[in-house]
Amino acid sequence: MAATGSDGKMMGLSAYAGKFLRYVRSPSTRIAAFGGLMMYLSYAYAHGSWANPALIGVSVFAGVFLPSYSKLSNKAELWANNQFGFVTAGKLGRFLPQLAFNLAVIWLCFVGGAFNLAGIASVGGWAGAALLTTLASQGTQYLGGYLVARGIGDANRNTIVSIVFNMVLAGLGTAGVPGAREAFLVLGFVLGVLFFGIGLVSDLRSVLAPKGGVGLFLGTFNPFHNSHLMMVRRALDERGLDRIIIHPTLIPRLHADAFRKGEIRVGRVREDGFQVYEKTDKADSNVDYFPTGNIFLPPETRKALIELALAEAGLGNRVEVAFYPETYNTKGFQGVIGEIKRRNPGMRLHTLHGTDFGGMLVRQISDECGWIYPWCILRRDKVSATAIRRGAKGMTSPVVTDVLSQISQNLPVVTAGGRRFRNDNGVLTEGA
Repeated sequence: MAATGSDGKMMGLSAYAGKFLRYVRSPSTRIAAFGGLMMYLSYAYAHGSWANPALIGVSVFAGVFLPSYSKLSNKAELWANNQFGFVTAGKLGRFLPQLAFNLAVIWLCFVGGAFNLAGIASVGGWAGAALLTTLASQGTQYLGGYLVARGIGDANRNTIVSIVFNMVLAGLGTAGVPGAREAFLVLGFVLGVLFFGIGLVSDLRSVLAPKGGVGLFLGTFNPFHNSHLMMVRRALDERGLDRIIIHPTLIPRLHADAFRKGEIRVGRVREDGFQVYEKTDKADSNVDYFPTGNIFLPPETRKALIELALAEAGLGNRVEVAFYPETYNTKGFQGVIGEIKRRNPGMRLHTLHGTDFGGMLVRQISDECGWIYPWCILRRDKVSATAIRRGAKGMTSPVVTDVLSQISQNLPVVTAGGRRFRNDNGVLTEGA
């Protein structure tokens, strides 16, 4: 028994050591450590507090915990979005915890004697410095999110880089360094107003939207379920839409980039046709690669399920399933929206979305693609694509349930809705 226990301990220690090494190798960890160093250097240089223990302690803390801080910030915004369904609420969900953190950190440095008192007074004292730092940080984080939506970086790393940039500027600005103080004040107010202003305008457009036009419904639809059908019906009725265009993702941009870098791979294909993605040894341990789950039906199959469900519901004449693979692969949903605008010149556009991670990402993309009216719905019906992928029943329309059942039986040919598909490990190709 002692040997078994010893082996268990050795295996446990080995596992912990492996996790620690992956954490150390993580680009996010290195960026955070660099950020802690830059925070110390900028404040120490600007305020002349090289040996101040409070500054050293806060800088070390920031360098170690910035990745966790970034994750918590992103989760706080997502939680607020899910609770209230407004962009402004999500932004406040991110802003308030960060303001509390900055108040605590800057107060500790203030009472610890790390600041030039004249410099800190010139930006409204320690509380004013914390507020301006947080406002500027929200703006730079928004810019980081803007890049994520375009396939550049990821949510956690971009947030860390944004915070690091802001910490350096705050260190110089709070000391009254010529030019830095003015830049700090302008950045705080301008980016703060931009950050909250865009969200407020988006929320107002959602509430005051006129009726009529074309609805855009973009997402993974993995798979298309009863809540998706409900959203389509309600949007047609409540917004008086002429029609709705649905476009599913192919491989989500986050995953496509991670596949290219070798950070994730398809680990296996389940009997029911779902592909299971998994991280590789190259993955960044601080990155959430699967915010919407790691189990996906092939895009061709998801498209077929949407078409079959709409036809069964009698909505095929009012809802179009678009599929622009080349456009999506090169330009993402921004390109898809641009293509839809090109095909519908002068038409009023509305975006349908939920309040989960994917839904709010689509909302952000739509807001940045021009004057598109959001139509948001709070999901409270307990229907979940995640639950369906885990085997839950009764959440999809009869035809979707039937097709998924045929795929799980590994039938070479799947028939449904008067259509016939070849089944290659869950990939449906019509015309078999």
